[in-house]
Amino acid sequence: MRRAAYSVPSNICEGCGRESDNEFKRYLVIARGSAAELEYFLILSKALKYLEDEIHKELFDKVNMVKRSLNNLINKL
Repeated sequence: MRRAAYSVPSNICEGCGRESDNEFKRYLVIARGSAAELEYFLILSKALKYLEDEIHKELFDKVNMVKRSLNNLINKL
């Protein structure tokens, strides 16, 4: 979960340093994939009873907000 979580902003930062919007978009798509991976890990953690429902919902909502933000940015490029 940590790897997937830090992969999201890492890919956004790496994409910002690229030469073109197309390259930036590619890294945003990779970041979105990492966010989806993190979403899966949250689902799995809840199913395995590693997370309480309240904490799961809070984290799940935050990940979905990040995914929506990434989708909006990707669609604007």
